[in-house]
Amino acid sequence: MLKRTIIIAFLTNSLLSGCFAQNTLQKQYAQLITEQSASDHLHIIASDEFEGRETGKEGIEKAAQYIAGEFKKLGLTAPVNGAYFQPVPLAENKFQVNTFRIGNHDLESGVDFYIINAENNEHIQDEELIFIGYGISDKHYDDLKDIDISGKVVLLINTDEPTNNNGVSAITGTTEKSSWATSRNKRIQHIIGKGPKLILAVSPETETLLERVRKAGSTGKMQIKEDIATQDTAKEQTATVAYITPKTANLILKTTGKSYQDLKTQIDSTGKPSTKQVKVNVDTQFGTQIVDVKARNVLGYLEGTDLKDELLVITAHYDHIGVNAGGQINNGADDDGSGVTGVLEIAKAFTKAKQDGNGPRRSILFMTVTGEEKGLLGSDYYARYPVFPLAQTVANLNIDMIGRIDPPHANNKNYVYLVGSDKLSSTLHQISEQANRDNTQLTLDYKYNDPDDPERIYYRSDHYNFAKNGIPVVFYFNGVHEDYHDIGDTVDKIDFEMLTKRAQLVFYTAWDLVNRDQRPVVDSNKK
Repeated sequence: MLKRTIIIAFLTNSLLSGCFAQNTLQKQYAQLITEQSASDHLHIIASDEFEGRETGKEGIEKAAQYIAGEFKKLGLTAPVNGAYFQPVPLAENKFQVNTFRIGNHDLESGVDFYIINAENNEHIQDEELIFIGYGISDKHYDDLKDIDISGKVVLLINTDEPTNNNGVSAITGTTEKSSWATSRNKRIQHIIGKGPKLILAVSPETETLLERVRKAGSTGKMQIKEDIATQDTAKEQTATVAYITPKTANLILKTTGKSYQDLKTQIDSTGKPSTKQVKVNVDTQFGTQIVDVKARNVLGYLEGTDLKDELLVITAHYDHIGVNAGGQINNGADDDGSGVTGVLEIAKAFTKAKQDGNGPRRSILFMTVTGEEKGLLGSDYYARYPVFPLAQTVANLNIDMIGRIDPPHANNKNYVYLVGSDKLSSTLHQISEQANRDNTQLTLDYKYNDPDDPERIYYRSDHYNFAKNGIPVVFYFNGVHEDYHDIGDTVDKIDFEMLTKRAQLVFYTAWDLVNRDQRPVVDSNKK
């Protein structure tokens, strides 16, 4: 009995000693992630020289070269046939308006209207348009009763629903709004199904949309090239939708002697449709041209030891939104220069560990992806054409904005939002929380992990392209602030203490993932 007790004690002490050694090692290498080196990287990544790093532009190519150069300095392997770059074939539907004349008014794309679904080489001419009120067809209220709008130009109110002065809806008969008002696309899809050739959808919210377009400086839609080819072969003719402001609507309705607000008020006060034929010349010619876009992900690989065939992927997107229409550079220091900086710092810590003979058991792919701002395109392409098998990918840790403090945490900056950690794997969630408890002691805010999150943050960064393939993920995020997607997102506003601490949390979580005996189990599939 005494001998057995001695053996158990020996094994217990050995286990504790091993755990202590691992904890000491990871803390040692985490300290290599520093504010000074993070600042050095970010001052370059978010500099004016890189011109806001817009996908397909010269500035992002400079950023790609810088990141690849840093991977090479660290001694990471170039895993794409001896290169650090994975080409991502993209194409952009460049939208061009030759003419958009209604009545005596030449309207300007991006100022008076915005079109998002134009067919190629559309030329629309007519001598009238039809005002169809709210464009709603319901048993209690029908703007389109006995009206054929096939092949016509129509103008509709693309917001709310007819509601009287007491807030009572003509559709529900109560103050509660119907799905015509609450569903984002129901009204437009309904009208498209009626076969008009041009829909002019007026809403005060269009001004906000136009402001975003002006800031972005582009009206084209970028996609993975093979998706555009697929769409072209399966394309069906559909109505073009032009989103216009109330001011533009008033110009169009001028011949009626009524303003947009007059017509809306008339419907609201009576609760009855008010369809009108408007005699006005319509002459529009516009379309899209498909242009190839050069883009690429930047990859650096660190080979593991006994579990080297399994892989952890650590990501951040290195693109941003470029130069706005006024020539001002959106530097994107937080979005996502901070994440790229985090990836470089974490890579430095792991490569030093390997140089010292303490390399990870599993392999690690450090990847900065392109085209996130265009629709998660770089990570989407990698998930379709992975350099390493997705079946052997144990997890993805994605870093997108970790350098700022959002308004809700103004008085407690020691936080980070975590998204997705429990969506697919209870093990990964436990690993993440334990790494924080033992090391960084950040407040972990799961606000955006809520399945009812109205912002749908879980679906809006590159981790999602791994998650939808059954790979457990954690998304690290500092929340939206006043400089999000604006020229104010600059290096001088970065909190390098918090950037470093959040990056260290990613490192500690990664250290556990790549050195534990078993990969995280996939045991759920939460929204």
